Formats: sequence, C-alpha cells, structure tokens
Amino acid sequence: MEVLGSIFLYIPLFVVLYMLTGQLLHKIRNLPPTPFPSLPIIGHLHLLKKPIYRTLADISNRYGPVVFLRFGSRKVLVVSSPSAAEECLTKNDVIFANRPRLIITKWFGYNNTNLVWSSYGDHWRNLRRISTVEVLSTHRLQMLSTVRLEEVKSLIRKLANGENQVHNMKNAFFDLTYNVMLRMLVGKRFYGENVEDADDAKRFRELQAESTQLGGKSNLRDFIPLVSWLGFGSTTENKIMKCHKGRDAFIQNLIDQHKKRVVDQTETANNSFGDGRKKTMIEVLLELQEYEPEQYNDETIKALLLVLLAAGTETTVTTMEWALSLMLNHPEVLKKLQNEIDNKVGHNRLMDESDVADLPSLRGIINETLRMYPPAPLMIPHESSKDCTVGGYHIPRGTMLQVNLWAIHNDPTIWAHPKKFDPCRFERLGSEKYGFNLMPFGSGRRGCPGEGLGLRVIGLVLGSLIQCFEWERPSEELVDMTEGNSISMSKAQYLQAKCRPRPIVHRLHLSDHTKFNPCAID
Repeated sequence: MEVLGSIFLYIPLFVVLYMLTGQLLHKIRNLPPTPFPSLPIIGHLHLLKKPIYRTLADISNRYGPVVFLRFGSRKVLVVSSPSAAEECLTKNDVIFANRPRLIITKWFGYNNTNLVWSSYGDHWRNLRRISTVEVLSTHRLQMLSTVRLEEVKSLIRKLANGENQVHNMKNAFFDLTYNVMLRMLVGKRFYGENVEDADDAKRFRELQAESTQLGGKSNLRDFIPLVSWLGFGSTTENKIMKCHKGRDAFIQNLIDQHKKRVVDQTETANNSFGDGRKKTMIEVLLELQEYEPEQYNDETIKALLLVLLAAGTETTVTTMEWALSLMLNHPEVLKKLQNEIDNKVGHNRLMDESDVADLPSLRGIINETLRMYPPAPLMIPHESSKDCTVGGYHIPRGTMLQVNLWAIHNDPTIWAHPKKFDPCRFERLGSEKYGFNLMPFGSGRRGCPGEGLGLRVIGLVLGSLIQCFEWERPSEELVDMTEGNSISMSKAQYLQAKCRPRPIVHRLHLSDHTKFNPCAID
C-alpha cells in the first residue's frame, strides 16, 4: 500500500514536470505561441469546445494569429490572419500541399487517393487536371446549364403550387442541389418527384444521409493512438467502412449500367448525342477510359464522382439557406435585389446564369453571406511535407495546418462592423480583389475546383426565387440565425419561409400541372 501511495504521489509531480519541460523545449525550438498547459496524451484537446472554429478563434485572440497546438499526438498549426494564410498558401504552398491521413479519409477518400485527400504528387496533379479540364471546365459547365435551369423551374413550380404554405427551404435547396449534381454526373434524379428509379433513389438517399452523419464526426483514434491500441473506436470505423462499401458498390452499379447501355454514338461538334442530349460527366469519363484505361479506371471515376457530389452539394445548400435567411431578416436588401432583377432582366423571361454578371446586388449578397457564414469555416486541413517557417516561427514536418476562415472573415480589423449584414461592401469591388481577406473556397493549389459551379448554382437559384416570388417570414419574429455545432457552417434551425408567386410565374406558365420530365439518359 505504501508503494502504491508513493506512485500516486509522484504522478502529479510527473505531470507538472512534463508540462514545464514541454513549454521550455517549445521556446527553444522557436515554435509558435501555444496555450499552457499541454497535457500528457491529450495535448490541447481539453480546450476544444463546439463550434471548434469559434474556440480556435478565441485562442488566436489570446495568443496571436499563428498558434501551435497539439491534438493528442498530432502537431497542429492554426492561422487566423490573411498574411499568415498567404504565407502558408503561397510561399509554402507546395510544402503544405499534403493532406493528413485520418480514419474518415482512409475509407471515404479511397485510402487518401481521391482528389480531396490525396497527397501532393503526380497522382493528385492528374486528378486535378481531370476535374478542371474534363469535368468542371467552363465549357463543360455551360453545356449542362439546361440541367440546372430545369431543376430551378421544377422548384419554382413546386413552390407556386404550394402558395401561402410554410416551406422548409433547407429541404427544398437540398433536393434541388442534389438533383442538379446527380443529373450532371450520371443523368438521374433521386430526390423529390419524378425520380427515375425508386429503389435506386431510396438506396442512394439512405447512403448519403449516413455518410453525411459519419463525415461530420471527429474520431479520437486520429489523434490518440492509445485509443486504437486499447481497441476503442472500432465501432465507428466499422460503420464508416460499411457505408463506404455501400457507396462504392452503388456508384459501380451506375458505371456498369452506363457501360452496358446501347447509346446512339452519333455525336455533334458540341459533345452531344444525335438526339440532342448532352453527355453527362460519367459518359465523358468512360469515353476517356477507352483511350486511357489506366488513368481513367473505375476506381478513379468512382472516387471523383463521389467527391464532386459531396463538394457540390452541402456547401451550396448551406450558403443558399443562410443567404435567404439574411434577406428575410433584411427585407430592404431583398427588395433592392428584386428591383434590380426587374430592371435588368425584365418580366417576360426567367433569369439565367449569364444575368448574374449584371446583378451587383446579387453578387454582393452572395459574397457577404460567404463572408459571414463560410460553408467550411475551417479550411480542409493541409499537412507539411517538410520543415518550414511561418510568421518567423519554425514549423516541423508533419504539422497539420488549419486555416480559420471564419476568424479571418469576421475579423473587425479587416472588416468594418463584421457582424453587420452589408452586401454593399462588395458591390464596389469584386470578391476576387479581396485576396486572402475572403477565401470561402480556399486558395492555392488545393483550392476548390468546384467554385465556378457552386457560384453558378447559388446565383441562379437565389436570383430566380427572388424574381418569381414575394417572400416573408412565417411570423413577425426574425429568422433564427443560430449556428449549428457541426464542422460545417450549418444553421441550427432549418429555414421556414412563405412565398407568394409574382405575375411572372403565371406569365411563363411555370405553375401549370404538366408532368415535369427531366432529360433522362435512356
């Protein structure tokens, strides 16, 4: 008993010596400022509270824009200023071009080989080229613009038929965005009415809901190896693995369907078939597979399709929901945009994507929404491939980089009255002029290749809804703008709104009851 008592007596002494020694070594190595204490095994994990981006912003306010943390065994660099972000993503861009290996990326990222989670190198460069040249080029997006317009018309028709009802706009944006991406990728609708294969649609919705739930969770095994050694956390990984296998099999089935389908091979010069139907992205990739089977193998195609589906939906839905919420709480901004659309587009046609360039109020609303509520408040983490210097501090190889976009976008030293919704601040200058002060889609070589598509969808949907409807809140109370506690910048409460069709809806016969028939791939 005396020996046991002595052991317990020395444990606090050991912990104190560990923390003091760590702090001394930290200064000797010229690492960035770090909160004290960093505890044994867990490091600074005890400091983290949801939402994490706000916790990290508070830490940066105390210790500076370049902070060094330890999440268990992982070294983490948190930057919260434009200058520090620029140094990481320009001067040290190649060094920070790698990605950390996590449990979720092992499975959903095809063992860290897909476009988002692959480390920097020839494989990633090839994936980036495929996505930007073959799939997300301006030419390719323009060819599939009719898909996006048809889905917007479908939403307008649905809202018009439910006049004066209270609509769940989160669900409405969700169904539209997923159908847009699915039709562009594989030529099918899996949400709302007129789905083409009810069984496939149901299975896909189940898998997508499960993957979204699992993807939003952090796993202690990523930071504390001891958890794995003791056998904890395997249940979550098993769920992730099962979900991944289900998604992989589902997409493989779609690929096999396309391979077996007998298609009219008569093509026109604009990448369409003899019947006028534009090629979907999966068809483009499978054609390339015929000529370069190694580069465009089935696994590469599956991984790319799933990345595009994930990246092109959740962030778009979230931004549209925040934007409409802000406009409902600021009806003068909504009315200004409506008048601008009426003057620039008119009352005899529905606006299209090309009109957004002539609507500074709409662009200002979108940019201000992305500033206040960036859909990914913490940029997807990077990892350093070798030692480097940031802000004059030494950054060791293997350090995970977290750029706190929310902190930068809401910094009062950068933005006047950052908590105020003020789209006018962007009307005088395009968002591209703000550089590292505003980067909702990331920056550098790992910046989001789907930025162009996301902005097209957001601009078209919001502009069309304001053009076609008078909007109001369900009650006199302001829309609740509380943020959720997830990793993404979601609303805590889904947006509920009422709308009344404007004359243009009836003039364009968008509210009739004829069956909506999206261009199918069969």
